[in-house]
Amino acid sequence: MNVLLWVFQSYLAASFVAFGAMKIVRDRAELARTAFGWVEEFSDNSVKVIGLLDVLVGLGLILPGVTGIAPELVPWAALGGVALAGGGSVVHLRRSETAKAAVNLHFIALLIAVAWGRFGPYQL
Repeated sequence: MNVLLWVFQSYLAASFVAFGAMKIVRDRAELARTAFGWVEEFSDNSVKVIGLLDVLVGLGLILPGVTGIAPELVPWAALGGVALAGGGSVVHLRRSETAKAAVNLHFIALLIAVAWGRFGPYQL
């Protein structure tokens, strides 16, 4: 189970860092033309902050466990990811983007598994 949790953490970290980096690096108009149409409802700064939070969740899922420095932060990062993905699901459902909301629910399920495992029987 520990190996499976590391697989989940790695997948989630790569996803959160990649999506977060796109939100930080690209401007809002460019993001709106791609799969991020929701950015039109948010300010530039809000999109950048959401991107930064995505990156922090991604790094928080991996770095504490790999370095051994404050590994108890891993499940807290997972819960932060649940909050971000939950908010994203709400935005997508408001926009009738059920497929994108389903992707966020997929992330939420994996993040909950990581939080459960790292808070409970498979602590780092």
